[in-house]
Order: sequence, then structure tokens, then C-alpha cells
Amino acid sequence: MSILVNKNTKIICQGFTGKQGSFHSEQCIAYGSKVVGGVTPGRGGQQHLGLPVFDTAKEAVAKTGATVSMIYVPAPFAADAILEAADAGCELIVCITEGIPVNDMVKVKTTLASYKTRLIGPNCPGIITPGECKIGIMPGFIHKKGKIGIVSRSGTLTYEAVFQTTNIGLGQSTCVGIGGDPVRGMNFIDVLELFESDPQTEGIVMVGEIGGSDEEAAAAYIKKNVSKPVVAYIAGVAAPPGKRMGHAGAIVAGGKGTAAAKFAALEAAGITTVRSPAELGTAIAKRLKGRSVSGKAKASIPAKTSGKAKASGKAKASSKVKVASAAKKAPVKAVKKAAKSAAKTVVKKAAKAASKKARSPARPK
Repeated sequence: MSILVNKNTKIICQGFTGKQGSFHSEQCIAYGSKVVGGVTPGRGGQQHLGLPVFDTAKEAVAKTGATVSMIYVPAPFAADAILEAADAGCELIVCITEGIPVNDMVKVKTTLASYKTRLIGPNCPGIITPGECKIGIMPGFIHKKGKIGIVSRSGTLTYEAVFQTTNIGLGQSTCVGIGGDPVRGMNFIDVLELFESDPQTEGIVMVGEIGGSDEEAAAAYIKKNVSKPVVAYIAGVAAPPGKRMGHAGAIVAGGKGTAAAKFAALEAAGITTVRSPAELGTAIAKRLKGRSVSGKAKASIPAKTSGKAKASGKAKASSKVKVASAAKKAPVKAVKKAAKSAAKTVVKKAAKAASKKARSPARPK
């Protein structure tokens, strides 16, 4: 299994004929994703990359049966594109666009509350189920089908976590880049809930950033609801307070959202944390190994025995102890006996010699 997308997922691309939409749609198709068409207003009826182009998302969904929309629409129009996809009936929307105004996303977030649609992003790398479906900008070749679920606010560190889990042989079940904007679609908890119920996912890697309180909320959720091992890292340890670092959401304000506070919350919840992204792969491998060893230890505990069986076992054990004790004592007794006998012989010989000397006459000089 996987979460959200698989080899049968049908995808349309909004912003299909633009530079970014064209390039990344082509990459997704080459990976094996089932892209079935695209949307560019005013170009309906044309063909692009061998696929049909539609004027609206509603028309594209109706004619292709797509359930997912991948968005590369420029920032000023991206919020409208998200709402159009939701109104068209898309179950999942993946918005890659960076720089959407926060006020626009507040309206989108409020409106999506009345839909069953899930939104990943904006300002994110997308989602991939290795070997099956890639929706977004991530490099497909570093991924490997496996058992680690990865969820991250940082695009680049998503790839780092993927690369490490691939090299160590664990692979990934699904990777979700939720984006770093302050107002976005799915958060850590939404993805963690899906990973917890996914049988293919055996361990989880979570990469957070400074700013906001999503990581603290995720820590509380993990402590209460997640049974699988989780390893976490927080980017931005060296960021000075009040300075924006990278993503729009990666800003520490009012003394809140610091890396130290997030690490403390995660560790208090029993989550394994690392201070370098280079340690993510080895850390999750160690957690999985510890879990399997613990399972084997429990499995090796014998079942309860009856009273007679216990008594019999004790009797046998007692008998073995006595035999071993006798075996140890036997050579000691033999040595003592031999030593005593030898001493008696020496004394007898000395006494006999002295008696003989006393009886013999003295020789004349």
C-alpha cells in the first residue's frame, strides 16, 4: 500500500502548457505517473505532450476521470486555480507554486473547509510513491520502494532523508513535502495519521523547521496516537531570532518557534531527534532494529508451565547441580588422599633409617 497516490492515480496539470508545467509534467510521465491531460484557459482542444488540453479543470476532470490536480500556475493566479480544482471534484490537489500571498491562502484554507479535497502545499516539492507515482518536482531516481514514510516542511531536506534511507536499504513507502508557508494545506498530523494506518510504513522520518508550532502539535499527537518509531530533525538551529530564513514560515517571532523549543517538545514525547540531517538514515535504521530485537526477545519467552512440570524441572536442575558439585569435589579429595599417603610413607622410611643407624656399631678411627 501507500498513502494518497499510487500507480492508478489519474492526474491533470493546471498550467500545463507553461514552461514549468511542461517540464515537470514530462518528468512525471517519464517516471510512470498517469498524467491524463492538462488545463490552460484559451487553449482547450489542443494537444500538448501528446495529451489533451482543456479550458477548465471541471471539463478536464469530467472527460479524463482524473482525481488529482498538479498546479504550476503563477503565484497571482494560483489560489484561484486551487479553488477551481476543488470545485471540479479533485480529491487531492498538489500546488507547487511558490510566493502565493498569505491573504490569498487564508481565503483558500477557509473555503476548502467545506470540501472533501486534500491540499498539499503550496510552495512544496509534492508527493511521491516510489516506483508508482510522482507528482511534483522531486528527483525520482533517488527514491526506492520501501518502508519509511517521510514528511517534511523542507524540500531539499526531503531529498536528503530520501537519499539516506535509499542508501541504507530501507527505501520509502511514500514521501510528502507539505511545504514551508505559514498557511498551507495538509500539516504534519494529517500525514502522520495516514502513515500510522498504512501497513507498508514501518518507520517515519519527520523534518521540521523553525517558526510556527506545527512540530510541537505533531509531538503531542505522536505521543498519544503513533505506535511506529519516529525520527525527527528541525532545520534552522543557527537562525538568529527575528530573521526570516528560507521559507516564509521559517521565522522566529516573539521568542516562539525556536529550534530548541521544538527539539525539547519532540524529545519530551519520546521521539528520537538528530542534530544533523546526515544522521536521519542511521537513526531510523537503529530504531527499526531495536524494535525488531525487542520483538524477538518477547517471542523467545517460553509459555507458562504446569506445577508438575515446574517441579520436575527444579528436580532435574537440582540433580544436575549435585552431580556438578560432586564432579568438582572428587579430584580435590583424591589429591588430599594421595598427599596424606605420601606423607605417611616418607615418615615411615625416615624412622626406619634412624633405627637402623642407632643399632649399627661405631667404626674405629
